[in-house]
Amino acid sequence: MTRMRAVDAVVLILEKEGATETFGLPGAAINPLYSAMKAHGGIRHTLARHVEGASHMADGYTRSAPGNIGVCLGTSGPAGTDMITGLYAAAADSQPILCITGQAPVAVLDKEDFQAVDIASIAKPVTKMAKTVLEAGQVPGVFKTAFQLMRSARPGPVLIDLPIDVQQTEIEFDIDTYEPLAPAKPAATSAQAEQILDLIAEAEHPIIIAGGGIINADAAGRLVEFAELTSIPVSPTLMGWGVIPDDHPLAAGMVGIQTHVRYGNASFLESDLVIGIGNRWANRHTGNLDVYRKGRKFVHIDIEPTQIGRVFAPDYGVASDAGAALDALLAAARSRSGGLPDFTGWAGECTARKSTEHRKTNFTEAPIKPQRVYQEMNQAFGRDVTYVSTIGLSQIAGAQMLHVYRPRHWINAGQAGPLGWTGPAALGVAKGKPGETVVALSGDYDFQFMIEELAVGAQHQIPYVHVVVNNSYLGLIRQSQRGFEMDYEVSLAFENINTAGSASSGYGVDHVAVAQGLGCKALRVEDPELIGEGLRVAKELMDEHQVPVVVEVILERVTNISMGTALDQINEFETLAQTPADAPTALSPMGELAAAK
Repeated sequence: MTRMRAVDAVVLILEKEGATETFGLPGAAINPLYSAMKAHGGIRHTLARHVEGASHMADGYTRSAPGNIGVCLGTSGPAGTDMITGLYAAAADSQPILCITGQAPVAVLDKEDFQAVDIASIAKPVTKMAKTVLEAGQVPGVFKTAFQLMRSARPGPVLIDLPIDVQQTEIEFDIDTYEPLAPAKPAATSAQAEQILDLIAEAEHPIIIAGGGIINADAAGRLVEFAELTSIPVSPTLMGWGVIPDDHPLAAGMVGIQTHVRYGNASFLESDLVIGIGNRWANRHTGNLDVYRKGRKFVHIDIEPTQIGRVFAPDYGVASDAGAALDALLAAARSRSGGLPDFTGWAGECTARKSTEHRKTNFTEAPIKPQRVYQEMNQAFGRDVTYVSTIGLSQIAGAQMLHVYRPRHWINAGQAGPLGWTGPAALGVAKGKPGETVVALSGDYDFQFMIEELAVGAQHQIPYVHVVVNNSYLGLIRQSQRGFEMDYEVSLAFENINTAGSASSGYGVDHVAVAQGLGCKALRVEDPELIGEGLRVAKELMDEHQVPVVVEVILERVTNISMGTALDQINEFETLAQTPADAPTALSPMGELAAAK
């Protein structure tokens, strides 16, 4: 056994558990841990500009690759409270991140000491465990439990709060005999798999709703294998986007009332059995439940038993890890006597529909219509690009018009949707995917939240492209205010005295100047015919300088993006595509597959 400070044991545990990528800000109450990290030398650290930003960086890093656990660090008091939004975003989307905070000495925790707050109580509702460690001897056990919890069942974040005297107390610890605890995950049985196959055998138009649980289980390959074995079309949720390539013949398109494609909704409404795997039945996916559920049966497979029946009671529910469920389904389908019905005709109908339900993207107007931006992004970035986005009309339109081909190549704060998440999360994603092309997508308001984190990318040379679609509006909120017949406190436009005379005058904040002032490269596009060139130049600047590059696209001020309250009641505010030229980057050109059918 070796005698060492508790924080020295913490650093050794982080290394053995594989959590060596940290994001944070040092402060007086967490300095002992930073001293241990410096002495160890094997824990990488990215210095954030805001502690909330550090939590989003850790979240983005976790989402970037299977098995990752990002770590965010902060001092006592406001550092912990600042990270609550990051913990909430991670918990909502089932992402394991570890938050470590410093704390005032144990003896003064009930004396309203400087920056002493009961952060464990504050964080408890948005974590799987939140604990202030009062005895140094408990530190190794608490961390071991934390890693097991983060990886077990529905993944999620943990907060560990370390008083400064606990950090510095010496304990006996042997890292050579420390062993991580095995995570616990429920697994579907063969009998449950057979029951699901029985329901499939009774169906004529089954469809799989593939959720983020499949990505968490690293089971996208098994999902595609099961779909191909059974010829059942697959519709990914927003969090599951990428589990099946968008251009795969069995990819039926995303379903929803906001983030969706028209042919995805149309195919879903023709289904009679819905098999949900690793999904939540989120309200932006289902819309009006009477419409969503009418005329179809439901199977729900989820790793969290309390998710089953939470939104509505399925016809059959199974508590299982998505990967284990797919293993069971594959085994049962291969050995099933008599096989399953032939769904290739139904799958062909869904494929044909993909060439008949397009929105127009090829607008030539200036100011630029947002749809044109996503068309140009499709053309500029290849199949290997990773998109990062959060919330707003930019995210909704992006999910309607961009294409994703691989798991973890669409990274999105789906349930919490905190403004400002995109930039720092993109930095975390880029840290987790060195050498790969990472492209963030923000509206101007999301971009202005936590804009200071661009300096982190400049300082630490973390390259990515940040596309900012600027209409100087809280666009999604302005659109939702239409029902109240108002347009109130949602405009971000003002006459910036430093931009007088420029074409973007009146659009408020000069994002290009701010980004350049923070050490990054930036450019502005105001002509739709120059968007592609702007994106090309941005990639060159990113590669040359190894810093974030901002591409600000000046949009028309008012745009309404397609959405509604039910799958059969989507409001289309723009002219739909009439010819292939109206939607040149559509996965299936208009009429091509329909004519072939």
